Amino acid sequence: MTALARFQSLPQPLVAALYMLTATALFSVMVASVRHVSAEVPSFEVVFFRNLLGVFIVGPIIARRGLGFLRTSRIKLYGWRTALGLGSMFMWFYAVTVTPIAEAVALSFTSPLFVTVVAVLLLQEKVGIPRWIATVVGFGGAMIVLRPGIAEVTTGHLLLIASSILMAMSIVSIKMLSATEPPERIVAYMVILFTPVSFVPALFIWEWPSWSSLFWLCVVAGAGTFAHIAFTRALSKADASAVMPLDFMRLPFAALIAFVAFSEIPDFWTFAGAAVIFVSSIYIARRENQDRKAAAAVATSAPNSG
Repeated sequence: MTALARFQSLPQPLVAALYMLTATALFSVMVASVRHVSAEVPSFEVVFFRNLLGVFIVGPIIARRGLGFLRTSRIKLYGWRTALGLGSMFMWFYAVTVTPIAEAVALSFTSPLFVTVVAVLLLQEKVGIPRWIATVVGFGGAMIVLRPGIAEVTTGHLLLIASSILMAMSIVSIKMLSATEPPERIVAYMVILFTPVSFVPALFIWEWPSWSSLFWLCVVAGAGTFAHIAFTRALSKADASAVMPLDFMRLPFAALIAFVAFSEIPDFWTFAGAAVIFVSSIYIARRENQDRKAAAAVATSAPNSG
């Protein structure tokens, strides 16, 4: 039996957990690689190369299915998703170069908290008191990480928060798209729009990367792409509520790499605040999943109630 066959024969929850741990490790590698290569290559250019690899992955899918696969009536929403997603990515990639990596990862956990707020404002979703309490507690965790008035709140910190807000809006736009669009088309449009749009700002500050920098740009793109693939496969093998707690491993993985590569030592408050944010986010995700299942059960039983 080959190693792949043995891996696939493992219990599904264990396979999902291993995929999720792989995703968190690769994400940490991507963040550290962004920090390293950005010393020589402008952040806008790094974002462009991050998206460029997606062309080589999604391109064959589009070619096999034909251009008719891209036909959609929601191109405006795709445009908004592109603006929001790229804005978040630009801010994130720059902020990582000026902020300790562990702090950057800790603050990235705030995105699910902002998703709750954005969903209420844009989608008029009804959120109960328990989820609001969890959201407020999560933002309290962000304050533990930042400690305004005690520690300096830098431009990098503010950009990370802004990045999380834009990412939350992007996630909500994806939810809106998924009501009528297949996942493959959403991913295809991400590549089609992200790559050329990210090239425009990069062009104004373009610096041809050295062979060494080109290698690290490939690491950024490869690690980011395969982290997304591993994350998607983890969700396909088990419920999100089962695998998402492992997402917290991004923090210790990133902290370890930051210590080895950049001699960064995160303090206690970074881990404490991140834990508060993460637990709140997991609670919100589970409540949302329970509400969705309850709504689906009501919708299923409604035709039989009359």
